[in-house]
Amino acid sequence: MDMTHDGPHPTTDTLAATGAEAPFLELLARGAAVEAYEEPVPAARAAGASEAGLAALEHAKRLALRVRSELADRRRREAELSALFETAHDLAGPRDLDSVLQAIVQRARSLLGTDVAYLTLNDPARGDTFMRVTEGSVAARFQQLRLGMGEGLGGLVAQTARPYVTEDYFHDSRFRHTSVIDTGVQDEGLVAILGVPLMLGPHVIGVLFAADRRARVFERAQTALLGSFAALAAAAIESANLLDETRAALSELEHAHEIIQDRSAVIERASDVHDRLAELVLRGGGVHDVAAAVSEVLDGSVEFIDTVPEAAASALRSGGHAVRHGDGWIAAVAAGDQQLGGLVLRGHPALDPVDQRTFERAAMVTSLLLLARRFAGDAEQRVRGELLDDLLDARHRDPALLRERAARLGARLDTPYVVLAAQPDAAPGASADEEAAVRRRLWAAAAHLAATGHGLAATRDGGTVLLLPLADGDTATELARRTAVHLGAAVHEPVTVGASAPLRPLPAADAAPAAYTEARRCLDALRLLGRSGQGAAAEDFGFLGLLLAGPRDITGFVERTIGPVLDYDRRRGTELVRTLDAYYAAGSSPARTKDTLHVHVNTVAQRLDRVARLLGDDWQTPARTLEIQLALRLHRLAGALTG
Repeated sequence: MDMTHDGPHPTTDTLAATGAEAPFLELLARGAAVEAYEEPVPAARAAGASEAGLAALEHAKRLALRVRSELADRRRREAELSALFETAHDLAGPRDLDSVLQAIVQRARSLLGTDVAYLTLNDPARGDTFMRVTEGSVAARFQQLRLGMGEGLGGLVAQTARPYVTEDYFHDSRFRHTSVIDTGVQDEGLVAILGVPLMLGPHVIGVLFAADRRARVFERAQTALLGSFAALAAAAIESANLLDETRAALSELEHAHEIIQDRSAVIERASDVHDRLAELVLRGGGVHDVAAAVSEVLDGSVEFIDTVPEAAASALRSGGHAVRHGDGWIAAVAAGDQQLGGLVLRGHPALDPVDQRTFERAAMVTSLLLLARRFAGDAEQRVRGELLDDLLDARHRDPALLRERAARLGARLDTPYVVLAAQPDAAPGASADEEAAVRRRLWAAAAHLAATGHGLAATRDGGTVLLLPLADGDTATELARRTAVHLGAAVHEPVTVGASAPLRPLPAADAAPAAYTEARRCLDALRLLGRSGQGAAAEDFGFLGLLLAGPRDITGFVERTIGPVLDYDRRRGTELVRTLDAYYAAGSSPARTKDTLHVHVNTVAQRLDRVARLLGDDWQTPARTLEIQLALRLHRLAGALTG
């Protein structure tokens, strides 16, 4: 259907049943502006469409706008990662300082999508800082600024060695305004400015800025990304300076040929590892690939650790360099103020200064890879959670659309699966912050389990809900128990897991919500029975399972309880079920049973022995007796209803 008058307008109720999404698919296909999505509904109303048709169009419009937003978010994330990879590629080869700085500023502007990006460097000789490179600037006075130390937003960044952001530069009183700086900023028309320090060890050598000519809120993730980029940029500046120093030394110290050879070998080794690290970033390598590359070049053992020992962490916070730790070295893997872990080098007690900087650079690249992986992982987890929310909440979703979304995520909805409800059991007396931390760890572990197990996960009711495929020969009980053990080990706290009965592929609209309700009932039952930290399904609770299951699973209960006896009678034509009925009716007396059945007492004994072999030696215990009698009665009722 074309809403631009190239075809007929809808005039009947067929609009609600067929083709409601067509105009919006066309808008999505041609990348139309948001305003264009408001046109089909008024056009259909003017054409006399029914209320049902208009409702269908409204629903299709909301879906289309959501898809458009998701596509825009993905394009933005792809652009950010592309800018990071391109930067690493530009810095990989030997470049002069001017070209390195130009690449830094260009990529910074591309990375954040701002109007202007610029870089200032400190001038120790004059005691001030000056504008070295700009990108996107149009004002000559701004491009030639020299600033006194401590002046403007850059002065605040340099003094504190921390990132700062202002949404409105001229109305921000946190830093010292001067007429020179304010005039230059006004000429350029800047409003929102983000500045991050360029650090060499504990020293600020300059500031990297990204700015817009309109009010803008820079997100925390953008600040962290620009901070990591600035750290890599500072290392590139140092490499360029080191290259200049080496060239000067070669011209002045020709007589120290042996020393120069040694230093050249070190620089070559640093260049080699830099090239390898850049290649890893470009081809999407992992943390362990970085460790392996640095291990080979530095001739030592390098590994990544999630948590830095406190003694080393204190030294890293104060100095910023790689520090000695035991018989080796440790370098922080961080993004801004956020510690992501550390790189540990063993077997290399003495590090050349260049090797030390190489080791620190590897830690910076590791932080970039972790951040990129985290952003991609967070996005995938969010999409998986949204799909599971739709399965549980939106009962009128199109099954074909759900199947397509699941296939893109690698989730298997084409096989039987189980819905599981998981709840952590925090330690008694735990604070609200500690309980929140446990829930966050549970969500991370559940999301990882779902991603690796071709399933889905979402947060719900103070815990998590998972949808996991059921392998051939597996049961809901076994899956619930394994999940409880796995999540408990990951969270370091007991985790209770309730499971639904297995669901067929792509169930009815209300099957998934009902399955979640059943899983929650099983979870609550486990806790009431004092079995926190375990996993179970309704079938584990005997006849209580009838109360826990969503639709009362009477047939399943009967089959689980006396199924072997029923099957034996069907195959052999025997009367074991009739004998059991008579036996219980006679107060478990074989003598009175034989009178009811008009058989010899030995025949009754033989039949009861066969029942014991089919149901197990404990079939006459009180608990089993209760379940067997209930199953027999339900079996008789079912037969009476169908007869």
